[in-house]
Amino acid sequence: MSPRARRVPAGRAGRLRLRRSLATAVRGADLLERKLRLLLDREHTARQAAEGAGRAWRQRLAEAESWLVRGVLLGGERALAEAAPAERARVDVEWGALMGVRHPAAVSWTGPVRSPWEQTPSNTALAHAETAYRAAARAAAELAAHQAAAELLAAEAVRTRQRVRALRRHWIPRLQDELAVAELALEEAEHEEAVRRRWAAGHRGP
Repeated sequence: MSPRARRVPAGRAGRLRLRRSLATAVRGADLLERKLRLLLDREHTARQAAEGAGRAWRQRLAEAESWLVRGVLLGGERALAEAAPAERARVDVEWGALMGVRHPAAVSWTGPVRSPWEQTPSNTALAHAETAYRAAARAAAELAAHQAAAELLAAEAVRTRQRVRALRRHWIPRLQDELAVAELALEEAEHEEAVRRRWAAGHRGP
């Protein structure tokens, strides 16, 4: 008999406790499986979004580098240095939660603003390069957020799957076995009690 079975009271009280424990374990496994499906679905969505952001990032980066080469050839490296705004871009990450898992849900992008006394790009190629680099930076931020979300959701999915496996393969079968033993013991005890009562009734004097 397992240590848990020894802690369960004998008789109907023990059977009732085991039935409740089994129902709780089954319900918990069902809820965890629902959580697992939601996590996997959101992870799949995040990975698809990351693939799209990755394609956009690579495309914009290639465009930016192409325009940059043209711009430098036209105006020189000094023109590039003079055209770059002093202010930096800003990326803010918005966090969301799914089934208790916090993960990046979106990013907000604020591009650098060139002050009135700063020079603008001296040629069209550098202007195009600036636009493409801004788009590439935005796509890179979105890519990072989607990838981080996918990894966090995937890690929780692994933990959830392990808990479901422990319930389905070990805990629930163990409770079922203990319940079967308790019910058999109770049935035997009730049968023995009925036999004793019939025997007592048959030997009762007139």
